[in-house]
Amino acid sequence: IDVVPWLSRMTLDVIGLAGFHYDVDALNANEKPSELNEAYATFIENQKFSLLVALQAWIPLFRLVPGDQLRRVQISQRTMTRIGRELLASAKATVRACATGKGVIEKSSLHGRDLFTLLVKANMATDVPDNQRLSDEDVLAQVPTFLVAGHETTSTATTGALCAMALAPDIQTKLREELISVGTETPSMEDLMALPYLDAIVRETLRLYAPLPNTARTAMKDDVIPLEQPFTDKRGVVHHEIRIRKGDQILIPILAMNTSEELWGHDAHEFK
Repeated sequence: IDVVPWLSRMTLDVIGLAGFHYDVDALNANEKPSELNEAYATFIENQKFSLLVALQAWIPLFRLVPGDQLRRVQISQRTMTRIGRELLASAKATVRACATGKGVIEKSSLHGRDLFTLLVKANMATDVPDNQRLSDEDVLAQVPTFLVAGHETTSTATTGALCAMALAPDIQTKLREELISVGTETPSMEDLMALPYLDAIVRETLRLYAPLPNTARTAMKDDVIPLEQPFTDKRGVVHHEIRIRKGDQILIPILAMNTSEELWGHDAHEFK
């Protein structure tokens, strides 16, 4: 059974409701997909590498060159932006409706349950200094961020966990027994956090099947990174630290670190 595309649809539905209180309806395979679902799918499908797209990303002049791939991405981005503005307007209306008689909006009185409404309410709170508020454009930028970060990563990690447990029936059985011991069909976050074996399964999944194999950061200032173990460069010079300059790109190899035998032992590639 190929569960990957269905897990991807399921997590898209979940992040739509939990993130924006928006019904993406990705699991409804028999009808036309929702507008946001269609726009997001088009955006993802057209992220494939091509020389023209690479040049357009780095050299603005090349963006004047027409291309079907860029055109489809731009159309999907406009659709997601429009829907995002509608969601933003709805979230603001919800927040204003919760304001006190004097128009005071407090961060502590959060009635919305989706992440987007909570973000908007925290941003509109009257006790937040103006210099700490996000602009509408910054808030809107969270829509694709929530979709990408919360959707693909969750479905990828879930796929890894299911694969690992299918190959290790004893682990699967032990986890099932712990889950059955919970006395409700709708456990709270506190109930889930009280399950140590489930917590271990989640942590081991994220270690061995890291949804994000690597990431990068840009240094905002000159700095020095101390090293636990010195290294010798090709010139024979021993270094006890790494000096970085403002603007340097720093690659963080998450999956490589998570499966390093030096850190985890000879069975670093095993799920246990």
